[in-house]
Amino acid sequence: MDNKNLGHHISRQFNQEIDGIRNKVLAMGGLVADQIDLAAKSFIQSDLEMAEKVIQQDELVNNLEMNIDQECTEILAKRQPAAFDLRMLIATIKAITDLERIGDEAARISKMTIRLENTEYYHDQFHEIQHLLDMVKSMLNGALDSFARLDVHDLAQITGKDLKVDREYASIVRQLITKMMEDPRNITRTLDILWVARALERIGDHSCNICEHVIYMVQGEDVRHLSQDELEKVLQQN
Repeated sequence: MDNKNLGHHISRQFNQEIDGIRNKVLAMGGLVADQIDLAAKSFIQSDLEMAEKVIQQDELVNNLEMNIDQECTEILAKRQPAAFDLRMLIATIKAITDLERIGDEAARISKMTIRLENTEYYHDQFHEIQHLLDMVKSMLNGALDSFARLDVHDLAQITGKDLKVDREYASIVRQLITKMMEDPRNITRTLDILWVARALERIGDHSCNICEHVIYMVQGEDVRHLSQDELEKVLQQN
């Protein structure tokens, strides 16, 4: 599919409005990606100052979501767009909701870091946490890149990573449960670490959602609730 002319109109002002929204979504995505990085580093390094920074930045993400949502709503009311433009605005509203929730997960990781202050971490768990982080960051960056380029070709590969994320998360859960059984005194601390892993797993889910929004925007196909195999068939048909 040739996407060069998607979203281009006779009205220069309309083009500027659409481009402005897309740029703000990508800026929001970049901020959220930075939050994930900082949150994970704060956890691994027990850096409370960094953790507080992530929590404070969450308000910026929330404000961006509300601002972009308002702009999309105004364009819908003023321009009454159709076809790709309508899909783009609907997909954008949904995508920024997922980005905001990713920001919430990053803040949650930082809050766990603060809760774990002055406690002894399970440092042998950091390799798995870092691996999980790398996978979900790759998924989010890929989803945002596809959104920027209006390109669905790599999305099946990105969503396919979610199964690996789920397996890594399940492995961490099993290890932490074993530690709790070995020493029940560490249950509270272990549960906090488990919530960090859970937050990263949820970031992978939200990244998959963004991929689905891009597919709907570009191709007009609603691929929510499809299996990975079904999604791949949809993409191959276009």
